[in-house]
Amino acid sequence: MRTFAIGDIHGCSVALRALIEYIGLEEEDTLITLGDYVDRGPDSRGVVQQLIDLKKRCNLVTLKGNHEQIMELSHQSRFDRLMWNNVGGGSTIISYEVDCPNDFPPEHRDFFENCQLYYETPTHIFVHGGLQPDFDMEDQDEDDLLWLRIDDLQAHYSGKIIVCGHTPQRNHKVLDLGYALCIDTHVFSGGWLTCLEVETGKYWQANELGERRECRIESSDS
Repeated sequence: MRTFAIGDIHGCSVALRALIEYIGLEEEDTLITLGDYVDRGPDSRGVVQQLIDLKKRCNLVTLKGNHEQIMELSHQSRFDRLMWNNVGGGSTIISYEVDCPNDFPPEHRDFFENCQLYYETPTHIFVHGGLQPDFDMEDQDEDDLLWLRIDDLQAHYSGKIIVCGHTPQRNHKVLDLGYALCIDTHVFSGGWLTCLEVETGKYWQANELGERRECRIESSDS
């Protein structure tokens, strides 16, 4: 059994499809997706549908990102809707061909409602944004889990390695801080979508052209 984590997808369904084909998922594998499925890229609906279908092929764990939170709150006021539009929500609406998230297909609404805030294994903590170093995971604040940047992230008292997204790495490489790995490699803006194999530290990438490559983690001081 292998454990994989995929960083921020942001509506890039071509990259996601190419990456899933590349890694060769098997039924006993666990795949954790770190959130931000929607916005910015052209095909948020296609991304979500792929992930729904993947649940039949492996043990899929879907985490919530800050863009899912923004989308979720967009109906509350005109300001909230404007905020969503300002961070790429318009592309999500276009991809779904509806006026608001309440009009998404029921299966897709269920997908968003069932996203988790974090996931733990005996060795790793998976989260979209970040966490407070001295708190148990069940006591963490939701805004930290969704919004904290890796620049403000410290090692967790448990000693577990944190795997996160949310902070785009514009050099398109995984950032390794020793106690944390950031695997958001800026796919929606000419970058790559990253899938990390947790046990080995290898990672694979694909882009919106369908190109694929295998990489090695480089430490932050290299």
